[in-house]
Amino acid sequence: YVEIFVVTIFIFIGYIAFTNIKRSEESKVWVGMAKEAAHQLGTPLSSMLAWIEILRINKDEPEQIEDTLREMESDISRLNIIATRFSKIGSKPEMKVENLSEQIETVCRYFEKRLPHLGRKVLITRKLDDKINIEINPELFAWVVENLLKNAAEAIENRQGRVDIIMRKHTRRKIVLTFSDNGKGMNAKQKRQAFLAGYTTKKRGWGLGLSLCKRIIEEYHKGKIFIKDSSPNKGTTFVIELPLRIS
Repeated sequence: YVEIFVVTIFIFIGYIAFTNIKRSEESKVWVGMAKEAAHQLGTPLSSMLAWIEILRINKDEPEQIEDTLREMESDISRLNIIATRFSKIGSKPEMKVENLSEQIETVCRYFEKRLPHLGRKVLITRKLDDKINIEINPELFAWVVENLLKNAAEAIENRQGRVDIIMRKHTRRKIVLTFSDNGKGMNAKQKRQAFLAGYTTKKRGWGLGLSLCKRIIEEYHKGKIFIKDSSPNKGTTFVIELPLRIS
């Protein structure tokens, strides 16, 4: 009876501990998602504030006003895309055959014009194959590219920031994308934990960006994402492998 009682106590304590851990993890996810939403909204909103100031400065120059209005339309469109992304969480995403280089180029062009407004000077180079069409969910895949670009930009501390994106067809069944930056890099422990939800090295981070990337690529697109190489003060290289499935 004493042994049964002791075993029961241990089981009860284990159950309580497991329940508390689960609740804590759920709480972190909800807080993280709220902060991720704020993070996603931050770029277009900050850009729009900058565009408004540019409008005021160039109020007597019609051509400058027209260009600024087009950029503001782009930011408003992005806000709509962000709303669409969050509405897809928890549901099966619709896959479409898209030109992969066009999807990446659209995201890169958007960030090239807005990184200076966010206090970042980063050169984004691309070596893309414009003949590759692949089955993806455009909104979610763009989310992955954006997260990788933002992470790279935030990791770059020198004045000559650089992100290199290379696309190649590895085999007839696989596309490989590499995202390399010259940022502060990661040590071995940081590399192991980089894709864990809630893990971050940023003072104001929330640690959901890379875990979302992993879920989008591996669960929704049946691909693979991993850190190929990273070391302190030498930068980081992320690799995405996507199956070449065309309907």
